[in-house]
Amino acid sequence: MDLGLRDKRVLVTGASSNIGRATAIVFGAEKARVAVGYHSNEAGAKQTAALVEEAGGQAMIVQLDLADQASVEDAAHQVTATFGAVDILVNNAVAWSGFPEPGELFETAPVQRMRAGVEANLLGHYLMTRDVVGSMRQQGWGRVVHISTGLVEDGFPGSSAYVTAKAGLHGLTRTMSRELASAGILTNLVMAGFVVGDRRMPEEILSKTAAAAATGRTTTATEVANVVVFLCSQANGHVTGELIRADGHFLTPR
Repeated sequence: MDLGLRDKRVLVTGASSNIGRATAIVFGAEKARVAVGYHSNEAGAKQTAALVEEAGGQAMIVQLDLADQASVEDAAHQVTATFGAVDILVNNAVAWSGFPEPGELFETAPVQRMRAGVEANLLGHYLMTRDVVGSMRQQGWGRVVHISTGLVEDGFPGSSAYVTAKAGLHGLTRTMSRELASAGILTNLVMAGFVVGDRRMPEEILSKTAAAAATGRTTTATEVANVVVFLCSQANGHVTGELIRADGHFLTPR
């Protein structure tokens, strides 16, 4: 199937590894022009860019801090200056809010953790999207996909900052769809499964997470990327406002 992505201008945040990298590479295989967004892992971003070009696309790297509005605006400007107006945005970057301290309770957790989690994982995505949808509206075509987690639906102890921010993306996705679909901009969200990637995990945890999925295994980054790229393609003409799980029907283990 021709996904109609040749020469489309794509920005993938958090693309220096794992799901972001896999997504950038799949876009590259479709001959797209991909801006590889990264926060601190410049070496990883350069490696992703090389893999995008090896797959058949064009690539650039762009540094951004989603907790800094000026950085977000500058990143959007850099991509536009190099490739032209962004056609497709994949908000994949994530900042883990950290684990609770020993003995910490819901009511004793630091408020700053919540503020930081929402700022980086929700407000940053909102700002990034604001900076690119104007040009999408002008050309009458655009695609936005937010990456989230099934933890929003299942809940997970000790992760209220992270899960709350991701839940906000669910509401943002639905609202954006109602506001932007008439302008040709389709907005969806993909809940990624448990992706091991390059993380070293104890075998006990790997077995537990694999068993928590109906498929009996963890998710690969490319499996998530394939769903994202389809939603961002010309082949998708009418799917918008959807919250799609790409996790093998994963139920958060207790």
